[in-house]
Amino acid sequence: MTRVALFTGGDLEYFTTNFDYFVGIDRGCFFLLQNHLPLDLAVGDFDSVSDQELKKIKTAATQFIMAPAEKEDTDTELALKTIFQQFDKAEVTIFGAFGGRLDHTLANIFLPSNPDLAPFMEHFRLRDRQNLVQFFPPGQHCVKQEAGMAYISFMADNDAPLTIQDAKYELSERNFFQKKIYGSNEFVGKPICFSVSSGYAVVIQTKDRI
Repeated sequence: MTRVALFTGGDLEYFTTNFDYFVGIDRGCFFLLQNHLPLDLAVGDFDSVSDQELKKIKTAATQFIMAPAEKEDTDTELALKTIFQQFDKAEVTIFGAFGGRLDHTLANIFLPSNPDLAPFMEHFRLRDRQNLVQFFPPGQHCVKQEAGMAYISFMADNDAPLTIQDAKYELSERNFFQKKIYGSNEFVGKPICFSVSSGYAVVIQTKDRI
């Protein structure tokens, strides 16, 4: 299993470095270079860097992919597709997915809606100091509490029914009510198990800002 770190152009205040392979997207490429980290793959249309910065990125990158500004995929989608073409069992952590443009944030939260990425949804996650976002296909799943995280929320992308067990607030056919996001739930000392009948589930572990 190859551990991949993907750096996008959002808020990169928080990141970790215990990875095998480093990928930069647009401005995220230059961030990697500034922090003296490898740049194994550079992807993007690079509209957020200067000509001088782009030259440095091209020189440093082991693999460089220049995408047209007008394309069907976002730069992040293109980067993930490239990663999974090379490492089909990679585990990808995406840094900088939040804190920038809101449309970019929403596109990142709904990455599994891309049919080419849906088969890999359990192999990538979004991470910053306060949040961990994971994705799960239809079926029954259990999730462990991430160190330091206080709350957990669930969302079905297509409003499919959800069940939640072994949490502070359980949800079942007996007490089901329809919401877009079931927020601010909590662990009770053991993994929380949940199921989603169709589409996929977005699971968010989070904590308050200190």
